[in-house]
Amino acid sequence: MRIPFYIAGFSKESKADEAGMQIGDQIIGLNESSIKFFDEFKDSLAKYKTQEVKVALLRETDTIYVTTVVPDNGLLGIGPDGTITKFFELERNEYTFIESIPAGVNKGLETFSSYLKQLKLIFSPKTEAYKSLGGFITIGKIFPSTWDWRAFWNLTAFLSIILAIMNVLPIPALDGGHVTFLLYEMITGHKPSDKFLEYAQITGMIILLALLIYANGNDIVRLFN
Repeated sequence: MRIPFYIAGFSKESKADEAGMQIGDQIIGLNESSIKFFDEFKDSLAKYKTQEVKVALLRETDTIYVTTVVPDNGLLGIGPDGTITKFFELERNEYTFIESIPAGVNKGLETFSSYLKQLKLIFSPKTEAYKSLGGFITIGKIFPSTWDWRAFWNLTAFLSIILAIMNVLPIPALDGGHVTFLLYEMITGHKPSDKFLEYAQITGMIILLALLIYANGNDIVRLFN
């Protein structure tokens, strides 16, 4: 969902903070372009790396202009206000037991499709989505601090879908890798050699362990940043 860009916070050594932007300001323009949504600002800002830009802000009823230089990473160190209820009126739908079955199936398929799209972004260097990968600490943080049975089961279902998708990836040592070898055998009529399967399993385990170390390493690094 696209949201207006209200400033909710700043990162360490934020260029936006140094330039005089304040929490609660709404970003409404960049140079001569009008900005309505957060994603528009982020995409436009990336075009001005190492250049000076003029940002238009709405502070209460006043329009303010600040100038700053965009760092090499194309970010000013601003955290957007993502409070959905601030921008949208939410509607709650109630389902009977019978109605909940197809509704649950549809929700599962939507989540499955959405996660596949997100998974593709991880392998795109342009998005740098791989930096947001996390391990056990990240998983723990997505659960609410107080007990909420609805949030608990929603997140449990979501994690189950993630595990299902990861398990069918064609990586040796996962079910997806075994299926890949079975399909090869069905098509060619020849079973891969035991030596090849052994090396494939070792390679698969190395890939999985590397992902595990990288994801949990990201968690540890973020703890000290």
